[in-house]
Amino acid sequence: MTTHKLQPDFWVDNYADYLFNYAVGRVSDVEIAKDLVSETFFAGLKSAKNYKGDAAERTWLIAILKRKIIDHYRKINSNKGKAEVRMGYSANSDEDGDWLEEKIADPFSNFENSTIENEELGLAIQECISKLPKKQAKVFTMKTIQEISTEDICNELGINPSNLWVIIHRARTTLMDCLNQNWYT
Repeated sequence: MTTHKLQPDFWVDNYADYLFNYAVGRVSDVEIAKDLVSETFFAGLKSAKNYKGDAAERTWLIAILKRKIIDHYRKINSNKGKAEVRMGYSANSDEDGDWLEEKIADPFSNFENSTIENEELGLAIQECISKLPKKQAKVFTMKTIQEISTEDICNELGINPSNLWVIIHRARTTLMDCLNQNWYT
């Protein structure tokens, strides 16, 4: 078995670009990705004494970065559960009806208490989001994760609210299929 040694003096030169590309692919924001990489290096320095040498240095740093990404999404998604209910819905048209958003929590769920399952689910969701078409991923992330208002998203992307909800619906359907295939099994 090969024992690896940490060389923090070379982290930025050797791993910064790789970690940044990994992070930006999961958070879709350059500044947040830079912050996450910095936090990863800092956490690596703080926990260097715990490094056993079983994994390669880059693998170990990626594991730290993954936890930082999960923590990032937990922080911005701290309000558990969101539901969107369509009022006055007509099954024949996506343009009829108004959307009502409300936050809900499932009082019977023990899921939010399982750290390991939450981390695995978070990574699975990010992987599935990365497989969405670019526009769907952007709209879904802006609305569901970043909690940007419908009006602001529509103005920024030049779409109307009906288009936004169709894109969100398609993204959710695709994400659910992806999660059913890759995580729930």
